[in-house]
Amino acid sequence: MAKELPIVASPTQDTKPEETYVYSRVFCARENSPPLRLLLDFLKSKGQVPLIAKMDPEALDDWAWVQISIGYHRERKPIQVFCARDRGTYQDVHEKERGYFLERLSVFDDVEAQLARECVTRSRFVVTTRMIQNDVTEDGYDFNGWILEFFQENCNGIVQIDGQGFFSPKGELIVEMEE
Repeated sequence: MAKELPIVASPTQDTKPEETYVYSRVFCARENSPPLRLLLDFLKSKGQVPLIAKMDPEALDDWAWVQISIGYHRERKPIQVFCARDRGTYQDVHEKERGYFLERLSVFDDVEAQLARECVTRSRFVVTTRMIQNDVTEDGYDFNGWILEFFQENCNGIVQIDGQGFFSPKGELIVEMEE
């Protein structure tokens, strides 16, 4: 697999000009990301119906997954979910993400920003979601929220959403970071 995970949003997208992406992340301190089956079970327990491509059932139990597309509605494009770890093939992606957000957080000196910096620094992996802004609906934002909550709760993570900032486990914006 080539190293083409476009994790950090940039002003120039190498996709169709009409597709602008919305990115969100969870910087996770847990050593390993949970297998995808646990995420899918969590989504189902919240009354969601995750739509995924047909895949080998063993792949759903793999702890070393890298990417999956999860649909929330048949008429909408799926949410792309990426996982970059502090070791292995995409270690450089994790380091780039961590460095980028540590630099952005360095201008803040309040307690909340310090907490966010510590979480980003301690992260062992980062889960990034990517949605197409012109295609996603309110249901898609809610679905994405469940994905973020799963990793935040189960992996000792902190949520970051582009254009907004970092969020507490209660869903409160604690560090505002506009683009």
